[in-house]
Amino acid sequence: MWDDAFPSFLIGLREGLEAGLIVSVLVATLVRAGAKSRLPQVWTGVLGAIALSLSFGAVLTFTAASLSATAQEAFGGTLSVIAVAFVTAMVFWMRRSARNLSGEIREKVTSALAMGTGMLIVTSFLAVGREGLETALFLWTTARAAGESAGPMIGAGIGLVIAAGLCWGLYRRVLKINLTKFFTATGIVLIVIAAGVLGYGLRDLQEGGVLPGKTAFAFDLSQTIDAGSWYGTLVQGVFNLTPSMTWLQVVSYAGYLAVVMTLFVRGVRGTRPAKAEAKAEAKTEAGQAGSAVEEKETDGAAEKAPRRRPAWLIPAAVVAVPAVAAGAVVAFSGSKPAGAQTVAVSEKECGKGFTAPQPGRQTFQMHNTGDKASEVYLVDPATNAVYGEIEGLAPGTTRDLVATVGSGEYAWRCVPTGGKAVTSAPVRVSGGGNVKAVKPVSEEDLAGPLKAYKDYVGKGLATLTDQTGKLSDDIQKGDLDAARTDWLTAHRTYSSLGAAYGTFQDFDKKINGRTAGLPDGVRDKDFTGFHRVEYGLWHGESADDLRGPAQQLQQDTQGLQKAFPTQDFDPSDLPLRTHEILENTLQFELTGDADQGSGTTLATADANLAGTRELLDVLRPLIAARGPQLLTTVNGDIDRVQKLLDAAHHDTAWTPVNKLDATGRARLNGATGQLLEDLAPIPDLLEIRKSA
Repeated sequence: MWDDAFPSFLIGLREGLEAGLIVSVLVATLVRAGAKSRLPQVWTGVLGAIALSLSFGAVLTFTAASLSATAQEAFGGTLSVIAVAFVTAMVFWMRRSARNLSGEIREKVTSALAMGTGMLIVTSFLAVGREGLETALFLWTTARAAGESAGPMIGAGIGLVIAAGLCWGLYRRVLKINLTKFFTATGIVLIVIAAGVLGYGLRDLQEGGVLPGKTAFAFDLSQTIDAGSWYGTLVQGVFNLTPSMTWLQVVSYAGYLAVVMTLFVRGVRGTRPAKAEAKAEAKTEAGQAGSAVEEKETDGAAEKAPRRRPAWLIPAAVVAVPAVAAGAVVAFSGSKPAGAQTVAVSEKECGKGFTAPQPGRQTFQMHNTGDKASEVYLVDPATNAVYGEIEGLAPGTTRDLVATVGSGEYAWRCVPTGGKAVTSAPVRVSGGGNVKAVKPVSEEDLAGPLKAYKDYVGKGLATLTDQTGKLSDDIQKGDLDAARTDWLTAHRTYSSLGAAYGTFQDFDKKINGRTAGLPDGVRDKDFTGFHRVEYGLWHGESADDLRGPAQQLQQDTQGLQKAFPTQDFDPSDLPLRTHEILENTLQFELTGDADQGSGTTLATADANLAGTRELLDVLRPLIAARGPQLLTTVNGDIDRVQKLLDAAHHDTAWTPVNKLDATGRARLNGATGQLLEDLAPIPDLLEIRKSA
């Protein structure tokens, strides 16, 4: 959390100081002019600016929350790039304006006093509002990059509090700060942070399909660098550098840092004031606005030409020093939580260093001493039940594993990638209570449910080929009314086979692909399948126009039926699909994104729910043995969603999702979201774990 707090702390401190200085100058100017009675007008404008900034942050948050996952990526990426532009402009503007800020504000206040009450309110509102909007945008962006809001908000709050204290000290002449140097130093750090935000934003745009190169990685160190370690978290939180980055991210990060930092540093050298100007400013600030700004330049220093350094020196130092410092700390740090055991993870040393722990919640430092990435489990050696686990522990890295220990026997199971699972010698713990563990699932345990589900899909595909054949015949005959009815029947059948989507390989794109990513949209030659036929049936295309797409759909479903028995169906896909089917439903069907004119996405959602229910039925014995209460909860959730969908079904017609009233749509989204939340534990509960 504290790693994520630093960028927000810096922006809160800097923007808070800027806004505070503006308010201080406004107040000091009014006091000096004998117009204390006009101070409430200043505070009115300031409070209005704060309210505007908070409202802007709320709009950003709620707008993003109402978008689909892909749209959220595009929205967040766009705002990240805009935030970088604002921050860049801000640091350059403040570098130029810090010395003359009070004079400019006093001129505006003098003009406002002459023009009346309203103009003084507007002046203070605009002066503070600009800083507030910049702060809200950058804080929203950094919170989204961090994936949580607590750290960034705490950091920003601390920065604003310190900024308020500094402004009070300056106003009361308790403090003296060289503002030019302060804003120059913070500007350099903010440019480095902004480079990371730019890279993060561009990655979001790639994930959202706005920019290409989503899979073109410049490097991928995820198997050798522990992203969950404290130093990995620090680098990601402060610099937004991740173990894997695309070429676009790397080039943009390096290019922005090189160009902007060089221009900034050169600009700093080109803005040294003359001696008279520096003295006049110090006198004005101290006597009129209560500021203690000092330039502290001697006559000789002001006149002597500065010794030039290479333009790349400071940018290189800003990037290199934190990296070297982090590396040194990582290399020499030996700290660990009090009482934590360091346990080796490898084929040869699995469990080395493990001794009987005390009962209760314990932290173990798992250190991979081998040369392969590894999974590691804390298990009951008699039953293989799992108390805690870490996946993808890279060679040479250490991560904490937190588990609750009770009475019984405990051992470590190390599973290196491509290697043999090894179990350590057990230790016995006494004096504690009973601790619940997860009963492991093997491929053999999933073999029965997998066979049952494959049989279900096989029968569904046989039905599907008959239904797409009937659809094609309708269009051949020119009976488009019958074709619309038969289209929905066939599409619902396909949608009920949800757990096999990943197994269908390229057939799914041909049969149920959408227009996303297609250059020509609905007119693209690669737009085929159900949604292509749907578009034509509900947008007035003739039977002649639709014969080709309908025949292609029939051929693709026949090809899928023939290929399915030989396709590889990963058993671990079954538990994953219990959550993923309805996750896609919430993203595409319940938003209307998948609709190509038929208005039947709720019918598709109903078929997806039926497919989820079928999947849960084949997995029921495994779930019941590990979480019987979970099934009760999930069944209640499914019944709630089913009732809401049934309310939108009228004989053969379905209410389009965009025609639902606001309350009904919110209830459906809420019920589906709750069902997804309650389904979420199933993939972990039924995860395949290797045994020795």
